[in-house]
Amino acid sequence: MRFPTRSVLPGVVAAVVLASGTAACTYKNSGPESGGQAAPGARTGGGAELVDGSRTKVALVPGGAHPYFQPWKAAVTTARKTYGLGAVTFDETAEWDQQKQNNLLSTLAARGYNSFGVFGVSPTDINSTFADLRSQGFPVASLGSCPAGDKDEADFCLSTDVELAAYKASKAAIEAMGGRGTLVHLTGNNVDANTQLRIKGVARAVKETGGKVKLLQTITDIDTDLQTAQKAVSDLMAAKGDRITGIVATAYNPAVAAADAVSTSGSKAKVIAIDDDAKILSGIEQGTVTATVVQNPVGQAEVGTWALALLQTKQCTVRSPGVEVDSGSFVVTKANVSGYDKARQAKTAQLKQQFADKILSCG
Repeated sequence: MRFPTRSVLPGVVAAVVLASGTAACTYKNSGPESGGQAAPGARTGGGAELVDGSRTKVALVPGGAHPYFQPWKAAVTTARKTYGLGAVTFDETAEWDQQKQNNLLSTLAARGYNSFGVFGVSPTDINSTFADLRSQGFPVASLGSCPAGDKDEADFCLSTDVELAAYKASKAAIEAMGGRGTLVHLTGNNVDANTQLRIKGVARAVKETGGKVKLLQTITDIDTDLQTAQKAVSDLMAAKGDRITGIVATAYNPAVAAADAVSTSGSKAKVIAIDDDAKILSGIEQGTVTATVVQNPVGQAEVGTWALALLQTKQCTVRSPGVEVDSGSFVVTKANVSGYDKARQAKTAQLKQQFADKILSCG
């Protein structure tokens, strides 16, 4: 299964790439009107002025069921109230199947939804889906994942730089290991471009140790469900547990499985996880998990929905269609586990400013 996301331009790089063009959208900072509807001329929170979003109907469509996407539900509902949108929905197919996702998108369009934030199932085929939606006049955001290759047919991609996130996780693991020992990498689908980027990020961190850390094994294809991950981790610990100094998990289910395995086995391996599952955060507080690298799904949904509304109303255009922006990743340890979300909220506010100043061109 695919999991967020392919490498994207960080904010600073995107700003350089997009330095030319027409004037940026104005950045305002006032709340919605009473009752959650933005009156004509009302200023949206943290972004360009949205004159009237009442005809904008936004659908956020993940590639399938996965815990990562659950924050999108509340975020898009909040965005509807904040920006006075006509309607919003969060919808997903029961299976990770590109054709079924395409069918769902067609159904949503027939129901009147006119703006789409999509996490595509197939990184190689999703561009044709994006192109088809845009040919019908719908603005499209690639959220949580960007297409494979060098081209993105969506208006923009807002996603985690997965290679950077994996690199951060590996650096945290190596530091916790005292700079030496054996590391294991647990991750997702081997044929996914995202997985290959994560593998690169881990390898880069290991290489920087000059041989002091050895990558004992990379285990792929274990993010299908928690049971698959648990079996793989259990087998790993039984066969090589005494040789493992650190575990870096760059996919959700393997991270939860690794945290459980270390806690129950009494292993002294340092575990670096991904995202903020309750078990992982509890493990950090108890000391069985050293750190986790959290992403920004709320920011993806909030900023993505806001930007889609500005495109759908034709108040703004994207300066460089297909631009890719890093939505952020953050290392969480025992020292900041109670307040890490403040950094994530600050990143979301910065993303709105970046879109208003550098990504969008608004008349």
